[in-house]
Amino acid sequence: MTIHDRARAAWAEIPVPAITEASRPARRVFVRDLLLDALIGVYPEELTRAQKVLINMDLWVAETPGQPPRSYAEVVCYDNLVQRTKALLAEGHVGLVETLAERLAGLCLDDPRVLRTRVRVEKPDAIAEAAGVGVEIERRRG
Repeated sequence: MTIHDRARAAWAEIPVPAITEASRPARRVFVRDLLLDALIGVYPEELTRAQKVLINMDLWVAETPGQPPRSYAEVVCYDNLVQRTKALLAEGHVGLVETLAERLAGLCLDDPRVLRTRVRVEKPDAIAEAAGVGVEIERRRG
């Protein structure tokens, strides 16, 4: 098992605390280990050379109690979220992983059904001795 595999396994085992009251049920939608190229960083070589970013997004989505979704229109679409993430990265250089994480959290919260999001952005190749470095943030609606 590589250091990257161990890091991903550890991420998957992080407990997720309850965030909603019993009167407000939620479904967790996620995008796990999305590996994309991005122009990101503050060092001169990072301004023109794309590098890998590893993105994880968790979204807690409000549900209607006792009524599972019956159509595509009733769910938050993870494919749409991935496409919007790719479009965001295509807009150009981002200086900090913190800035990218905030922008991604904004994308997640654009859908009014999303109550809360957790976004993790890593640069897996930034430090040779580490599986990845980056930032993780949580943002809530309101």
